[in-house]
Parts: sequence; C-alpha cells; structure tokens
Amino acid sequence: MPKLRLSKTVVDKIASPQAETIFWDEALSGFGLRVKTNGTKSYVIQYRTRSSGRSRRKTLGQHGPLLSFNEAKKLATGLLSDVLRGGDPVADAVTARTAPSIADLAEQYYEIHALPKKRKKGAANDRSMLDRLVLPRLGKQKVLEVCHRDIQTFHNSLKATPYQANRVLSLLSKMFELSISWGMRGENPAKGVEKFHEEKRHRWLSSDELSRLGAALDRHRNQKAANAIRLQLLTGARIGEVLSAQWADFDLDRGVWVKPSHHTKQKRTEHLPLAKAAVALLEKVHEAQRSGSNFVFPGRSKIKPLVDLKKFWRSLIADADIVDYRIHDNRHTHASQLVSSGMSLAIVGRLLGHTNPMTTQRYAHIADEPLRAAAEVMASKMNHR
Repeated sequence: MPKLRLSKTVVDKIASPQAETIFWDEALSGFGLRVKTNGTKSYVIQYRTRSSGRSRRKTLGQHGPLLSFNEAKKLATGLLSDVLRGGDPVADAVTARTAPSIADLAEQYYEIHALPKKRKKGAANDRSMLDRLVLPRLGKQKVLEVCHRDIQTFHNSLKATPYQANRVLSLLSKMFELSISWGMRGENPAKGVEKFHEEKRHRWLSSDELSRLGAALDRHRNQKAANAIRLQLLTGARIGEVLSAQWADFDLDRGVWVKPSHHTKQKRTEHLPLAKAAVALLEKVHEAQRSGSNFVFPGRSKIKPLVDLKKFWRSLIADADIVDYRIHDNRHTHASQLVSSGMSLAIVGRLLGHTNPMTTQRYAHIADEPLRAAAEVMASKMNHR
C-alpha cells in the first residue's frame, strides 16, 4: 500500500485509481485514505488489538463537507490512542450498535418483572404507560445513552398531569434499577429526579350524601353492581378486591373475609372482620345467585368476575346528585364514618389494610371531633351552675 504525507491539499489532488487503493499517512501510523475507482474517498484506521493482536480496520467516514481532513485526522488520533490503552474501536462500535434500547428494556421489564411480579391491574397500567408515553419518547434511545437530563426533561414535559408524571417516573426508575442488575448500565438516571407535588384527595360523603347514595343504590336496576358498592361501603375494601372476591374467601359463620395476597395492594393475606350487615348482604347475594360461579359478583361469564363499573357508577352518582366523587372515595367515606364515631386511627388503618400509619393520618382532624365534643361537656356544666 502506498504511503503519503497526507494533508487536505494532497487528499484533494489524489485521482481515481485503477483499483481501490488505501494511501497510508506517513505522519500518523494506522491512519489512511481509501480511494475507490469512482473517486469516492473515505478515511480509515487500521490497528492490532493489544489483547489478541488481531488486525482491525474501521471506516471513519467519507471525505467531504461533513468530514474534513483535519477532523478525520483528529478523530483517528483519538481512536488510535484508545488502542494504545487497550481499547478496540471496532468492537466498541459493534457493542454500541447492538446495545439494548429502551424499547428492549421495556419488553424485558414487562415480561420478566411486571407480568409475574405485579397484580394484573398493575401490569396493565405499566403496559399502558409504556405504550402511550415512554416508548414514543425514549423507545429508540440506547439504555446506555439515557442520562439524568433526559429523564428530567421527559418528566417535566408531563407537568400538566402531575400524578401520571410521577407514576411514569417511578416506572422508569424501577426499569433502570433492573437494567443495572441485568448488566445493561451502571447507574440509575432516574435517581434524584424530584417528583411533582401531589395533593391527596380528602373527599368523602356527608351524612346527607351517604343517605342519597343509599337511596340511589336501592333504585338502580343493576342490583348486582349495587351490592358490590354496598359491600365496599360496609368493608372499606378497594373495588378491585370486592369484584375479584370469591366465595371461598369468606367464612360467613365467623364473619371473616380472608383476602388472598394476590388480590391486595400490599401483596399480603388480610383477615377482615365483617359487620353483621355485611354478612347479611353476602348471605342474601349467595342465596339469590343461581349461576354457580365461584365469584361473589360474576360477570357475563360465570368463570370471570365483574370488571368494569364505570358506566354504572356514573349513572348512580348522577341519580344521587353527588359531584366529584369516585368509587375509590368509598374507602374514605368508610374510614371517616369510623373515625368520627370515635374509632382510633390505628384500628381504622388496620381495617383499611394500611401498611404506613401516615396514610391514615388524613383522617386525624375527624378523630379530634369526639374529643372536642367531650371537652364541651365540662364547659356546658360550668355554664349551668
């Protein structure tokens, strides 16, 4: 192969050869210019790896406006310096090209973690966030290339929906934690990204609203769904736990609901004492049920439970003339009634299945009402001396 002292002027003057030729630079060993018979000129480097002594050749790019001689020589100098330190630019390029993308990580996360480890609803929520938000924005990026700034910018772009933004951030953080365990990268770029402030809902029914809801339940033509809501109000359970409940979970003689761990948010078995009214409701439902289903509230097919009460709920609260009230708020109504009756926050927390005592603290101001009423007793005695 011919050797020249390459420069911009020399490169521009080299004519098309009879056969493809590489002109090696006399000044920088391993740096050359490949010229094809059609006149196309590309910069290359050639080296031997220090570990195996294997000869490698890498094309840096085509000579022209996007890659000048000076830029190519500077790039070659850097890469050949890496070789002296034990690097292998060709292997690095292959690794980078075949490295997993965020789309690859998302699929592994869903198949290996979400589906086997999370509840069905939780896995479905993750799938939805991945498909709607994460993959359109980050899917093509390599896992190794995503930095803290990328996650911060993505999170900020979801500011209009802060609750959803925080759920997406938690999802990404878990995905990157797993990517570290799976050897894809060394640190979590989502770590340290501050979540948006979330206002906890403090909505529960007043006595008048609760009375109107009860009347609307009695009037509704869908009594199967109405009974599901009644059981939720009587137990404070999550609606998913109510709808997935099976007759085998109940001991009506003892008045206990044993919630299986795979149905509870905390993934632990819970033993919930039932009020007499809840037991009576369940006995009534069981007596009227003729489908022979294992589920307390079966869907159209007896082998599956009811899964969606959205349409029913909208018509119900409209009939009861109640606004800004969700099905999940029935848990808050259940808790507020217990606390206002003098029940301790600790007991209420256990009934609701709270693992963190701070979760029950939202009802603390209601717990003060019985104490305040008691304090007024002495005041009334003094006023009637």
